[in-house]
Amino acid sequence: MRAPLSVVIPTLNAQAALPTCLAALYEGVEAGVIRELIVVDGGSIDATCEIADEVGATILSTLPSRGGQLKAGVEAARGDWVLCLHADTELAPGWTDAVGAHMARGPDVAGYFRLGFDSGGGSARMVARWANLRSHFLGLPYGDQGLLVSQKLYREVGGYRAMPLMEDVAMARALRRRLKGLQHLAVTSSAKYQAQGWMRRGARNLWTLTWYFLGVSPERLAVAYRK
Repeated sequence: MRAPLSVVIPTLNAQAALPTCLAALYEGVEAGVIRELIVVDGGSIDATCEIADEVGATILSTLPSRGGQLKAGVEAARGDWVLCLHADTELAPGWTDAVGAHMARGPDVAGYFRLGFDSGGGSARMVARWANLRSHFLGLPYGDQGLLVSQKLYREVGGYRAMPLMEDVAMARALRRRLKGLQHLAVTSSAKYQAQGWMRRGARNLWTLTWYFLGVSPERLAVAYRK
């Protein structure tokens, strides 16, 4: 029986974070869950692609747009299920049990992980708590919580859109109530929060989400977000 899961990781100059992300995935290889690893690179000028090549990943090259990169990766995937992960996200040990249990329930519901941070103390716990509450009550997990989705359901909802920002929110809205939280942790890097300030970055994320819901284009939001 072939392994059911393709893992898709969009990257851009991710050499610092990618090894930790990949190391956590070995559990899935050993358990016979992962069929393939697809790294979709948006034009890295560091050692990202070399790191991906060393672990036997299929490497695709696209323009730097996370939505477009995810779209290309899932379209190339051969597994019945796809797990989309950010390069700075590390799945906690035991993740294969949670993923396996979810897949066994059938292809009609997608899954996401609980969010945690690798450092940051009380500020990190507060931001993670808000993210997990938002995901549970509003059905809006972000990309750093991962997305586990069957190819069947992915096609039904139209897949990722090639957009520079908010692709994760667009996907969550497309899935609507066909999303379920996995009782397992995905630990993401706190580097950007620590560099920009926990409250400042959290407020900017909320501001960006609000304007997106009010109809501002992802292209305009991406320009403002990256200033």
